[in-house]
Amino acid sequence: MHWPILGSAFLMAFVIYSTILCVPPMEHILKEELVLTHARASLLFTAPILMLIIAAIPGGLLADRIGIRKAAGIGIIIIVIGTLLRSTATSYSSLLAFTLISGIGIGLSYPNLPKLVSAWVPREKAGVATGIFVTGANTGAALAMAITIPLIFPITNTFQGVFFIWSIPPIIAAILWWTLVREPPPNSAHDRPVSRYKTPLRQLLKNKNLWLVAILFLLEAFFFYGWTGWAPALIMLKGGTPELAGLLASIVLWAGIPTVFLMPRLAYKLGVRKPFIWLPSIIIAIVTLGAIRMDLSLMWLPMLLLGITDNTRFAIIMALPVEMMPEGEVGTASGLVLSFGYSGAIIGPLVGGRILDI
Repeated sequence: MHWPILGSAFLMAFVIYSTILCVPPMEHILKEELVLTHARASLLFTAPILMLIIAAIPGGLLADRIGIRKAAGIGIIIIVIGTLLRSTATSYSSLLAFTLISGIGIGLSYPNLPKLVSAWVPREKAGVATGIFVTGANTGAALAMAITIPLIFPITNTFQGVFFIWSIPPIIAAILWWTLVREPPPNSAHDRPVSRYKTPLRQLLKNKNLWLVAILFLLEAFFFYGWTGWAPALIMLKGGTPELAGLLASIVLWAGIPTVFLMPRLAYKLGVRKPFIWLPSIIIAIVTLGAIRMDLSLMWLPMLLLGITDNTRFAIIMALPVEMMPEGEVGTASGLVLSFGYSGAIIGPLVGGRILDI
């Protein structure tokens, strides 16, 4: 496998999720300083996802036209601009606007990571390679949840300072992306930016299997972002400190790091996919209901179980467009799945915020 390419994808995913997931641990700070309801605070967490929904399909089409390197490279530059601007925000409206700018970059970059995998990695290893950049996402998200309050916030004691520090990884990622990432070799289908034989977008929209994957991803995003966004608040309601809340909530993400490597390997070895989606879904439903009523001292257990099951489901779903679609359409297909599916990431945290506001 092409490790410099996959390493760049790992770092790109790290950046995307760390810039998003540094917000939930600070929810109580943002809520107090900017005088927000839980529902309005949730928009600061989900705004990048909203822009991902809007920009995912154009981002995939752009990559199919000008290449992965340029499309995602433009995206990471926009992420850098947005994250730096967040560190200058002095009001809710300005912080939301700058977060939306960062989200545009995420929409151009993130849908093209599966396309990068399909271009450089044999199709039979797509699940394993997908696990590499999913691990980047989990690592970035877990670190953001775990260290934002206990380690980063005390450096400046301002949310602006936190956003500035979390803008450093995107700068590094942008430099490495433009330095290390190359377009696929000439014999690859991805080297042909435009082809008259490509499936039209309207034809992709008629693909029932692709829509099934999109619906699965919507349900996955509804749970993951709803739970991850408000798990710290739930833990604090049980009597936990903000520092403990961030650490416990990050277990879901730490547990996902070995999971996204091991479970796709097992799925490929067994030659099945469906059990790796429906069985974790059943376990997630049971564990989530139990966690709501569980004592604080035991909250590490549901976080661990949810991390294993949810990341199993996520890794399998993320690999499906790569497996199902012709190589030339992977970028557009992934953009469609992410654009539709990530609407669940907007609804989940908003529902959680409304419940907490009641």
